[in-house]
Amino acid sequence: MAEAEPGAAPLPHGCPGTSSVQAGKTAACQGCPNQRLCAAGGPAASDPAIEEIKEKMKIVKHKILVLSGKGGVGKSTFSAHLAHGLAEDETKQVALLDIDICGPSIPKIMGIEGEQVHQSGSGWSPVYVEENLCVMSVGFLLSGPDDAVIWRGPKKNGMIKQFLRDVDWGEIDYLIVDTPPGTSDEHLSIVQYLSSSHIDGAVIITTPQEISLQDVRKEINFCHKVKLPIIGVVENMSGFVCPKCKIESQIFPPTTGGAEKMCQNLNISLLGKVPLEPQIGKSCDEGQSFFSEIPESPATSSYRNIIQRIQEYCGLQHSQEKLSNQGME
Repeated sequence: MAEAEPGAAPLPHGCPGTSSVQAGKTAACQGCPNQRLCAAGGPAASDPAIEEIKEKMKIVKHKILVLSGKGGVGKSTFSAHLAHGLAEDETKQVALLDIDICGPSIPKIMGIEGEQVHQSGSGWSPVYVEENLCVMSVGFLLSGPDDAVIWRGPKKNGMIKQFLRDVDWGEIDYLIVDTPPGTSDEHLSIVQYLSSSHIDGAVIITTPQEISLQDVRKEINFCHKVKLPIIGVVENMSGFVCPKCKIESQIFPPTTGGAEKMCQNLNISLLGKVPLEPQIGKSCDEGQSFFSEIPESPATSSYRNIIQRIQEYCGLQHSQEKLSNQGME
């Protein structure tokens, strides 16, 4: 897969896909900043870090990317609480990797803002929220939460490579990767660097209105282009029930049928809908899991159902991979 150069744009319309034999050779490739790398087979053929990352990721059972086409749809909130929910099973080890280089909000949401990353003989040590839940983010490498990260594509890609190769993750059951909005450098890099190991798939976050769904369709197209499986779509901020009068309001009206209609049209699983809940935002600001704050909330129930479906998907993927490996022996 080609690594984006400075000023890289999303995959152009008609792109044959970075793993295609026609990559870098079609008319749609003309003018793309990745054309030369795609035509040459991409950096995976020459970058020794790919093999190092493959070895590092062998002891990570499940890898899940959380994507969104648009900012502000609750992607980082979902990533954080997916990690919290999976970590409720104390027999599972969960890691949350924040590759939103320019907007690292995960340290704040997880209540570990201001923590430092320590270097050991086996690499960087992630920051632990609980005994079985650890986090890595560029936010831990900044001098303050208001520092701006003003980096071009190659430096972002190098940071993601370091996160995957140089962090002492240990044996992990679930690696959740929180990505920035869009389909650009960070997304191309994370898929490229994990391409040699099994990625369970992507969870795509949207809100009900068409302006959000429009960008989510681009994200789905990106996944198809780079052959990234889609676990399903989550519709966030799906209605609001007034705690006093109990009347439900559509804050973001689903004018084109919302995520449900889109998933039907594109033959993609709708994992669930999460209603607006003021306590979710409050919990994120305070760095707490709202599962323990509002256990009886409809939002908590929705989250738990979605997490269960993701676990079932990953379990099925793991079984199929084992059968495939046995068949190759």
